[in-house]
Amino acid sequence: MARVLLFGRLSDVAGWRLREIDSPLLSTLLTTLAEEDAALGEALSGPGVQVALDQVIVRGDAPLNTATEIAFLPPMSGG
Repeated sequence: MARVLLFGRLSDVAGWRLREIDSPLLSTLLTTLAEEDAALGEALSGPGVQVALDQVIVRGDAPLNTATEIAFLPPMSGG
């Protein structure tokens, strides 16, 4: 199963920081998370949220395997 990590306010919204979830694609994983928790789904689709697969930022869909680490990063602020 792939490891899903939530950081910052995303983990606050979900009530968890780490889960293992089986999913073949990033898009499928996002759909699953949104169906389980509408507030989390909304937060993950918000502006500025980034996704890293195995510590590399990705854009768009991507295949996942059992060793993939998926990290959802909230928007950063500061100066």
